[in-house]
Amino acid sequence: MSDKNYTVFNAMVDIVASPGRALDEAKAHPRWFWWPLLISIVLTIAALSYYYTWVDFEWLIEQTIMSVPPEDRAAAEPGIRGFMSVGTSILTTVAAIVIMTFLIYAIQAVYLHLANKLTTHADVSYGQWFGFSAWTAFVMVLGAVVMFVVIFLADSNQLAQHELSPLSMNALFIHAEPGEPWFNWGNSLNLFNIWTLVLMTIGYHRWTGAGIVKSAIIACLPWVLIFGIWAAMV
Repeated sequence: MSDKNYTVFNAMVDIVASPGRALDEAKAHPRWFWWPLLISIVLTIAALSYYYTWVDFEWLIEQTIMSVPPEDRAAAEPGIRGFMSVGTSILTTVAAIVIMTFLIYAIQAVYLHLANKLTTHADVSYGQWFGFSAWTAFVMVLGAVVMFVVIFLADSNQLAQHELSPLSMNALFIHAEPGEPWFNWGNSLNLFNIWTLVLMTIGYHRWTGAGIVKSAIIACLPWVLIFGIWAAMV
């Protein structure tokens, strides 16, 4: 039974401290998902926007040009210089974060809704699964906090964007340089993604009554397929 004294702010703390309770309350209060969703979007936009106003932008342009394969560099340079600016980078980032966040959550909600219909038949609507996606990904706001910390501790403002993610698989284990095969793969996966999958496993288990192993398989399968196929292509 839901606790009447339990608020959305308690849930945002408990998604880290007591995720089972937070997810139970999130299910009971389906409209609460707007809080973690909007806070995640705003903090991520704020961190990256601050980065673009702080970084040595001329240096960043040169680094972007150097990341292009040598044979294509001369042809790409005018376009990069013409397109890249602080304002353009911020606007592009805002649009990408907002659009991609809603798109990913919408697709994930479809997947979870179908998985539930095919397995446990629990009474959970598509809208609730969308909110579930927002709640289980809320720990990603800590990634935005990490970005601010990295910027504040940096020795200079010549800092590449991938260095804002010291908890990525590339930063922790792979250590690939820009242009190397595993660089993008390693920078696309970080510890917060894995934390999100753990929360999805816990949440699916509690929301549907499915076994913890089945819940883990359902939560992790899309990620295993995406990153597994990507790794095979690398």
